[in-house]
Amino acid sequence: MSITVILGTQWGDEGKGKVVDYYADQAEYVVRFQGGNNAGHTIKVGREEYKLHVIPSGVIQGKIGVIGNGVVIDPSVLLEEITSLTQRGITPKLMISDRAHLIMPYHKLLDGIEETSRGSQKIGTTKRGIGPCYSDKIARRGIRVGDLKDPHRLEQLLDQILPEKQTLLKTYGINETLDKKTILNELLDYSSKLAPYIKETHLALHAAIQQKKQILYEGAQGTMLDVDFGTYPYTTSSHVIAGGACIGTGIGPRHIGDIIGIVKAYTTRVGKGPFPTELTDAVGKHLQQQGKEIGTTTSRTRRCGWLDLVVVNHSCILSGITKLALTKVDVLTGLKTIKICTEYKLNGKTITSLPANIDDFQKCTPIYTELPGWKNLPQKPKTLQDLPNETQQYLSFISKYTKTPIALVSIGPERSETLQC
Repeated sequence: MSITVILGTQWGDEGKGKVVDYYADQAEYVVRFQGGNNAGHTIKVGREEYKLHVIPSGVIQGKIGVIGNGVVIDPSVLLEEITSLTQRGITPKLMISDRAHLIMPYHKLLDGIEETSRGSQKIGTTKRGIGPCYSDKIARRGIRVGDLKDPHRLEQLLDQILPEKQTLLKTYGINETLDKKTILNELLDYSSKLAPYIKETHLALHAAIQQKKQILYEGAQGTMLDVDFGTYPYTTSSHVIAGGACIGTGIGPRHIGDIIGIVKAYTTRVGKGPFPTELTDAVGKHLQQQGKEIGTTTSRTRRCGWLDLVVVNHSCILSGITKLALTKVDVLTGLKTIKICTEYKLNGKTITSLPANIDDFQKCTPIYTELPGWKNLPQKPKTLQDLPNETQQYLSFISKYTKTPIALVSIGPERSETLQC
């Protein structure tokens, strides 16, 4: 099989950037298939650190980066990333789907006011226009990357869309004028700069498959933020699970081989929504501080808690995950006892799956299994067998519970601090 898919199994922030960078060594193409610049992937190579939001992580290694049709693109952010990489000596090899949708200025305006209007029911959006852009896509009134090549069509689309958006802004009390000429000129400027990258990416990927090229799909966010199977409505606006990889690139499922689920050794979440294993005590602070849990995109402090295997197993089932990659195992070092959630208690009953109803999920309390912690990790271990017995026991428990083998263990932020199993 030509394609390996890498996904987050929790609420995002699992360390996908590092894992994708690690596996990209064997790939020729690295592909984003959903989300937008609400995602943030950090790659650390020696003393260099790269933070990407739209461009696939593999471009750091000189791989061909593909932004699929399922991604929504803020062209200003994309161009900033291209410029930043170029200034650091990396000329990204990039292809952008002509079917991907553009985040427009009115999307960002509406995203902010819609979130504010929810009051106490805020869902924690990043306010980058992602949701409104996906809404327009589904409502069939979006502007796509391919439209940038046709000034006449762009003008027609703006004539149709801007009056409606202006009315919405007025309804929300936003005193902002959407000037067609200004927006059109911005789009035409983006067109001249992005034109070399715009391709029929699904055809390019099909050709790569026929040539038996190795392709890596890079998921954004995590399963618990999937619009259908996450903690709805506290989710993102796209399909994060493996099925979304096919929809977001135009490639059939028979071409997918391994599906690697990334599991942070504990659980984190940014923004609102239920979080059964959340810790607000000294252990929670330990995880927050030792894990440097600050959002790459939002700069918000992440909520931290014990590993929730009900969540991870949910992800394994939905995406057919074939292997796990464990990250930030080093952060647990120094804890005397480590807990793992294996079941929930809901209305007096024990359950092992996630309820769809958000109010029911909010009522779930975790049932834990306790395992011994470890004091230290050895410097520069070469195999899992070099890790403390307690660490190995922890990893083995996760694998047995999920019935999924562990393929990789990360014990630090550096590319070199990675053990293959």
